[in-house]
Amino acid sequence: MSVKEFVTLAVTSVLPSRLAFDTMNLEDFETRVLPAKNKLYRFAFRLLGSSDEAKDVVQETMIKVWNGRDLAEVQNMEAWCMRITKNLSLDKLRSKQRKSTGPMEEGFEVRQDGLSPHEKTELTESMKRIDELMTMLPDKQRQVMHLRDIEGHSYNEICEILELDMNQVKVNLFRARNAVREKLIKLNAYGL
Repeated sequence: MSVKEFVTLAVTSVLPSRLAFDTMNLEDFETRVLPAKNKLYRFAFRLLGSSDEAKDVVQETMIKVWNGRDLAEVQNMEAWCMRITKNLSLDKLRSKQRKSTGPMEEGFEVRQDGLSPHEKTELTESMKRIDELMTMLPDKQRQVMHLRDIEGHSYNEICEILELDMNQVKVNLFRARNAVREKLIKLNAYGL
């Protein structure tokens, strides 16, 4: 007998008996794998944070286990299923991260929600100057401008508060704004 014939005979005589013992059938699957499905779901849900995605991962795990039924090396079926679940969940998370990244230009934009310290300081100083300039206005102009621009009252409300007619309110507001604007422009243009 040649070596080739011996190997062929050994493989064909051992392999069918090995398959009979090591291949998982439906009953083995139901007793060894299906009881772990709730643990697998909770684990996948904890990793993914989505019920639907966790269900998908558990389903993929069950399919992988069923397709890989030659499980002679597997000592702890639940641990092996948990490992598959973990790997599939991490793969799903990685694919989400790849999909969610935008173009490079968007990633390098720096957006600032509020004002920078420099802008806040300039705004504060400008408001102080405007307040100082308003104090130099005649009483009616100062009162009308304060009620309209700072307090936000309507023209009708200002008429009632100051007991003025509409034309007087509009004229005083116009003159007050112009006076403050001209003085502010002069102050800002001084250093130029």
